[in-house]
Amino acid sequence: MAWLKLTAASGRHPVFGDPGPLARASLAHPDVALLADLLPQNGDTYIPDLLTPQPGTDAQRSELIDEQIARIEAVAQDDLETQVFTYTGTHWNRPLRAATRRIAESGRMQRHLANGLARFWRDALSEGWPELRSIIEQDIAHRATVIAAHGFGQALGALHPDLDWAGDAVTLAKPWDGEIDVTGRDLVLAPGVLNWPDVIVQVDTPGQFVLYYPAQRIGAERDRRSGRISQVVGNARAALLADLGTARSTAELATRIGCTPGTVSYHLSALHRARLVTKVRDGRYVLYRRTAHAADLLQEARG
Repeated sequence: MAWLKLTAASGRHPVFGDPGPLARASLAHPDVALLADLLPQNGDTYIPDLLTPQPGTDAQRSELIDEQIARIEAVAQDDLETQVFTYTGTHWNRPLRAATRRIAESGRMQRHLANGLARFWRDALSEGWPELRSIIEQDIAHRATVIAAHGFGQALGALHPDLDWAGDAVTLAKPWDGEIDVTGRDLVLAPGVLNWPDVIVQVDTPGQFVLYYPAQRIGAERDRRSGRISQVVGNARAALLADLGTARSTAELATRIGCTPGTVSYHLSALHRARLVTKVRDGRYVLYRRTAHAADLLQEARG
C-alpha cells in the first residue's frame, strides 16, 4: 500500500527512490486504479483496514502475501461499507468518487481489490520482495532479542521516536487527539520497509491492534551486497550474483533468496549466457558460481 500510494502520487521514496515505470504502468489496470483510489491523498488520515489485513501466524512466509490477498477478497460486505463509506467520510478531506461508491455497493469490490493488489505486487514488487523480506526478518530477530533481554516496554519505546510506552498505555504522536481502549486485544507489531519513516496504527477493525513501524537500518545495508549492478541486471539477479561467491545449487539459492527454484533457474540461465556465472556438475547437483568478471562488476558497483 505504501508503494502504491507513492506511485499514484508520482513521489519518490527517501531511500528506495522512484517506484519506476512498471509500477506506474500497473496503475493503468482498473483494479489497481480502484485500489489506489482508496488510499489517502492530500492530508487524508485513513487507509481502510481491509487493505492491510493483520499478518497471520499460520501461513508459511512464502504464502503470507497470498493469505492476505485472500482475506481481502473474503471481507464481509457490511465491514467493507463501514470502512469505505463511514470511516473515509470521517477521516478524508475529499468525497468518495461516485464510480468507486457504485463498485462498493455492488458487492464486487472485494474481488477487484484483491486482484488489484495481486497485480500491483506482481508488476512492481515481486522481483525485489526477497530483499524487503530479509530486512523485515532481521528486524524481527533484533526486536525479539531486545524483548528477551530488556523487556517489552523498552522494546516498544525504541521502535520509533513518535512511539512510547507509559507502563499502562501506548502513546503515539499524531496530528489528531484520541484515546482508544484496547484492553483484551493482542498487540501486533509489524515492521515495514516501504512505509519508512512513518508509523501506522490499525485499531478500527474489532479485535485488531496493529502498529506498523519502520524496520531498523533502512538503507544502511542497501547496495552493500549487490550495489548499483542491480540497476543493470535487476534486483533478483544482483542478489544471486552477490550470493555466489560460494558455489551453490539452484535449490539452495531458492531457499536463501526466497524465490522458487524455477525462477532461480531462469535467472541463472540468463546470467550464464552473459558469462557472469559458471556451472559445474557435482554428483546429483549442478553448482553455480560467479565469474571473476561478475566479481569485478560487484566491486565496482559498491565503490
